[in-house]
Amino acid sequence: MLSFVHRAGRWFLHSGIQEASGGVARYYRTDTRRNLPVSTEITGYAVSTLAYLHEVTGEAAYLERALEMARYLARTAWDDALDTIPYEHGANCTGRLAYFFDCGIIARGLLAAWRAAGEEEFLEAARRCCRAMLRDFRAGECEFHPVLALPEKRPVPRDERWSRSTGCYQLKSAMAWREVAEAAGESDLEEAYRRVLEASLAGHAGFLPGHPDRLKVMDRLHAYAYFLEGMLPCANEPRCAAATREGIERLARWLREISPEFERSDVYAQLLRARLFADWNGVLPLDAEAARWEAGRLAEFECREPDPRIDGGFWFGRKGREWLPYVNPVSTGFAVQALVMWREHVEGRPRTGRHMLI
Repeated sequence: MLSFVHRAGRWFLHSGIQEASGGVARYYRTDTRRNLPVSTEITGYAVSTLAYLHEVTGEAAYLERALEMARYLARTAWDDALDTIPYEHGANCTGRLAYFFDCGIIARGLLAAWRAAGEEEFLEAARRCCRAMLRDFRAGECEFHPVLALPEKRPVPRDERWSRSTGCYQLKSAMAWREVAEAAGESDLEEAYRRVLEASLAGHAGFLPGHPDRLKVMDRLHAYAYFLEGMLPCANEPRCAAATREGIERLARWLREISPEFERSDVYAQLLRARLFADWNGVLPLDAEAARWEAGRLAEFECREPDPRIDGGFWFGRKGREWLPYVNPVSTGFAVQALVMWREHVEGRPRTGRHMLI
């Protein structure tokens, strides 16, 4: 197996990014040498990543750790009294909030654990999370509040930040509804996904650039890529295929334009994955030259340092030639999957983990 896969896997298992509670920190700061508080969303992403690493390597340690994290989400982080899951958990959390987007990512992580181990606890926890999303965040027929204040479950005022506003990016979280519908036979969840899909298709063209600050536009590229990912279950439907082709071109153009000033590893990874999925689904032939450039840039973000707290992880971003001081579980998971997919394409190998999107 590829060396960067093992290095990233070792980082997840041994760097300390997973706290003693079982949850995973939002990221590690190299300037202050500390983790940020545990994030339930990031823990959900870590479960999906480790389930993916188990599938592509067959190493039991990844599955064992993924199940440990999933049990933390299902048993510890879930708030029974509120019937929801806050975005942070533990003594150092900064506030009692719940995010629509986070809940969907957590549900998808729990589903990844369920598929890998068959433990019904995880499917039920994912179903419960999806039901909370539909019940608590609803703002209209096809609109969902991005953030709620707990314990009242009161909508937090929206602002210019993409994570504090509604938009097409929410489609990736709504994928959890479709996946639970398939697993548990709950057709209304499939219908809810379809409503968000329709709203996202109608509004995605206005998401970019979306901000006068070019550096903030780079952040919105990350969110826009979630929209492309959220369409994957319907990739071959004509409107989704057209939006995918248009979206990849738009994402690539903005990334090339802004990257000399600011670049994020997750955006490179998300764009590369979107290209490869589109090619595999017969939606858009791969632009091999562009994909090669993106894979090369992405590989530069791998940390190769003697410090075990960061070695094998991926840097979040850089401005000019300066790395930003964050080593990020999500960036690492996205990067590893994108680079594995790229190597499989280049080498003509059968695709592993092809049904999994971190």
